Amino acid sequence: MKHDRLGDQPALVVEHLSKRFGERIAFEDLSFEVGYGEVFGFLGPNGAGKTTTVRTLGTLIAPSSGTATVAGIPLSAVNGQEIRARISIMPESPGLYQRLTVAENLECFAGLYELDDINGRIERVLRSVNLLDRAGSTCGSLSKGLRQRVALARALLSDPAILFLDEPTSGLDPVATHDVYDLIASLRERGVTIFLTTHRLEEAERLCHRVAILNTTLRTIGSPDSLRRQMFKRTMVIQLREPLDDPARLFGVLPSVERWERTSAATYELTVSDQEVAAPAAAEALVKYGAHILSLAESRHSLEDVYLQLIDEDVEAKR
Repeated sequence: MKHDRLGDQPALVVEHLSKRFGERIAFEDLSFEVGYGEVFGFLGPNGAGKTTTVRTLGTLIAPSSGTATVAGIPLSAVNGQEIRARISIMPESPGLYQRLTVAENLECFAGLYELDDINGRIERVLRSVNLLDRAGSTCGSLSKGLRQRVALARALLSDPAILFLDEPTSGLDPVATHDVYDLIASLRERGVTIFLTTHRLEEAERLCHRVAILNTTLRTIGSPDSLRRQMFKRTMVIQLREPLDDPARLFGVLPSVERWERTSAATYELTVSDQEVAAPAAAEALVKYGAHILSLAESRHSLEDVYLQLIDEDVEAKR
């Protein structure tokens, strides 16, 4: 079953959405859009409001204020059933029946959703998560990584227009984590819209088209590359065999070099406005100078650097 993509409309539209529990603010004044086929990362510390946002957009709890449109449907209590038919949520804890087999778990949930062609759907989703040969295994006999795959298969049963994944690799070992990464990447290639909450910054950097950083309020949003460009100047690191006698004379006149500093005996870090101009100019000048270049490369800030620059407090501890 293929969902109508509703022309050029986004999969999610959130406008000034807030949720409070009494005096406590879970999240406040969130506004963003997610396009169909996009993998959208939602990052933030414990207590920042990530899971509460998913529960709100998934119609499990009502917002305190603001509006949203989910898969083309206005978020409201009266539209809850219609929205739930077009989305799936995979929570951090899979919540599977341990004594039932993998297939029996999926049959149970397919029945709750009153889906057609249950056997065909189960075969398709198990094949997509590479678990077809474990259909007869009880869930209690599976490793945590395999149970996460079953939970992902369950979330895909209804062919959702939007898939919410809440910390899908929490508690998994590196091998199981890598398997889940591969599954999410395959869904991305198929054009599935994914809203991914995670603590793992390398996970977001690897999988997401764009990320939002939340700390009860939205701190920033954009692609990992664009956020790096916004937060940090571009730098280039040059390592030489021996230090330069007069580095100021060389680096001070290079095009696109805004400043430079020596970070070790024969290593120099240059802040540049245009890497494609500065790198060849620096290499040419160093060769003419008679310097022996060991390495010359752009210093790339990680998404973790962006995150730490923006998140400077422990929200959970203050509650």
